Amino acid sequence: MKQEILSRIQKKFPLEHRPFKAIADELGMSEDEVISILQEEKKKNIIRQTSAIFDTKRLGYKSSLVAFKIAEDKISDAVKIINSHPGISHNYERNHDFNIWFTLAVAPDSILGLEKTIEILSELTDAQDYIILPTLKLFKISVKLDTTGKDDKKEKVKKVEHREIELSKLHHQIIHKAQHDIEITSEPFKKTVEELDTDYETFFSILNELQEAGIMRRFASILNHRKAGFNANAMVVWDVDEENGEEIGATAAAFSAVSHCYLRPKYANWPYNLFTMVHGKTKEETNAIIAEMASEIKSKAHMPLYSSREFKKVRIEYFSPAFESWEEENKMKVN
Repeated sequence: MKQEILSRIQKKFPLEHRPFKAIADELGMSEDEVISILQEEKKKNIIRQTSAIFDTKRLGYKSSLVAFKIAEDKISDAVKIINSHPGISHNYERNHDFNIWFTLAVAPDSILGLEKTIEILSELTDAQDYIILPTLKLFKISVKLDTTGKDDKKEKVKKVEHREIELSKLHHQIIHKAQHDIEITSEPFKKTVEELDTDYETFFSILNELQEAGIMRRFASILNHRKAGFNANAMVVWDVDEENGEEIGATAAAFSAVSHCYLRPKYANWPYNLFTMVHGKTKEETNAIIAEMASEIKSKAHMPLYSSREFKKVRIEYFSPAFESWEEENKMKVN
């Protein structure tokens, strides 16, 4: 039942005052059994984090995937510099001349802005070259590893609907609290509700409102890919016709093994514009999925970029003073 529980908490975590009881009732188990299993998986670092997952852009942050070309002997120092920025959520070494790949977000009130921040990071790290790859079209962002082996190869990807809502002080307080990892206990939200001086009904109502508006993508558990047995994760980049990009992107996103799917810009030194994250337990399995995708995707070329090292993978802490502190500390370091 462990794999069933892990599958359940990735897909839709119950927003209830006793969520693990809800899962237990669904699977015909006791609440204590579910909590015990999940506490053990958390201890093993198989469960990375359970929290709200917010849409960075909808919160006013500007973000982009960035690739740096860093000399081999300078990677260690460069990674420390890059990771020091509070808006870095992911940072990997990949098998390409552009070898350091990271996602960066800057706060709504950033003085430097996204491009200037990247420029500063490139100078501080002695990057030989870099490319900025913002999202032009998002087709899918949903990490749900098939822990049971029962998931279909294809899935229907729901279109994300955005609805404008006015965020109150309580909305901001809940966003700030809900982005943090919950404890695996019978009432994991109790402390947060008490700190906010509210009640469960109001707390869950606002979380559901944020999700319906597209500000919160979902509330779920994220697994540590490698610890969960998914050791071959490739960022596959495709050179596709821009005129048919949306149709091709939708085809790629339908594969269940694809967790992320975006259209990004092309450059003279980077012809790939469709990005897909493909997850498999072995390189052979992942390559087989990529081959199947290639048989359905019209592309001029494609290339799997496997991660050789993971340097950082965290959730950004939104509305943190660390963003302003980093800018104050680094804005004068380069011209």
